[in-house]
Amino acid sequence: MTDRELPEQYLDGYAEILAQVSTTGRRLTRDELASRRALGEQAAEAGHGLRALVSAHLAAARTAWPGSPGSADGALATVHQIIDAFAEGYERAQLLAVRQEEAARRKFIDDLLYGRSDLGRLAERAERFGLRLSHAHAVAVAQGPAAYDEGDPVPRHVERALISRFGDRNVLLTTKDGRLLGIAPGHQEDVLAYFAEQAHVATDGGQVAIGRPQPGPGGVVQSYEEALGVLELAERLELADPVLRAADLLVYPVLTRDRQAMADLVAGTLGPLTSARGGAQPLLDTLTAYFDSGCVSAEAARRLTLSVRALTYRLERIHKLTGANPADPAHRYMLQTAVIGARLLAWPAKDL
Repeated sequence: MTDRELPEQYLDGYAEILAQVSTTGRRLTRDELASRRALGEQAAEAGHGLRALVSAHLAAARTAWPGSPGSADGALATVHQIIDAFAEGYERAQLLAVRQEEAARRKFIDDLLYGRSDLGRLAERAERFGLRLSHAHAVAVAQGPAAYDEGDPVPRHVERALISRFGDRNVLLTTKDGRLLGIAPGHQEDVLAYFAEQAHVATDGGQVAIGRPQPGPGGVVQSYEEALGVLELAERLELADPVLRAADLLVYPVLTRDRQAMADLVAGTLGPLTSARGGAQPLLDTLTAYFDSGCVSAEAARRLTLSVRALTYRLERIHKLTGANPADPAHRYMLQTAVIGARLLAWPAKDL
């Protein structure tokens, strides 16, 4: 039904109230105001636009005006009261609908990510939110300096930006545990890339992780957990990139799969650094900067605020203690893997 075909029921009793009140100059009674609010709620629930409803009220007032005795000021005041009460009911129904939608979305996300519903029922509910769980989906998770809820300005801003750019693309935006979530079909990489860009800005430099596309109802959970793992990894490794993709960091889960083997590698390769003056941490930081700078001594020295000579001395000290030369390609891979393992295991701050 279009706005031009508004049912007369939303104007029920309007002309009569206008005539009576404008004649006597009295204000609307409590029951009359309640009836206008109720009609406003009904109109909102039926999906009619408020602009068209207000226009219909004004048009009806113009039609009734010649037959409404009393002052023009009194008639206008009555129209004002009626429309105000009607709009109040309309807005109340709209707010309730938004809250119900947010609650339903939160419950769906909880059930989806924690497996609290059978897959058939879950797939049916997913269609309401634009997801077809038979397809592959990817999840992006944005983490900022603050925790975010559904109705906060930050999620709303990101949602408006995506709708403006892509329209209805079967994308679900929500929040979970204070983070922003974007769930999109696996083949729509541009959508999550734009979500990451907008979320990074909206969260004042927050970090975004994007899981790999995974098929089926369990694929959303798998991609979500992968994205969370990437955020945790970024914190442990102090990765500062604004957007991190799980597909680009697959080596790290492989390295941590056998924790004991990694601990043995760290202890066997880097353990001798603990005998250095000042402990192992300064030399470990030197290796980290050296490898992160592509083994360019000048760049590594700049990152550590050292002279190139001081950096070279540290590298020689590492070679002497460990027997492995960071500048030698034959030794570099083992040392770099051990350095990554040390960061993942928080060594030497924590015992292996």
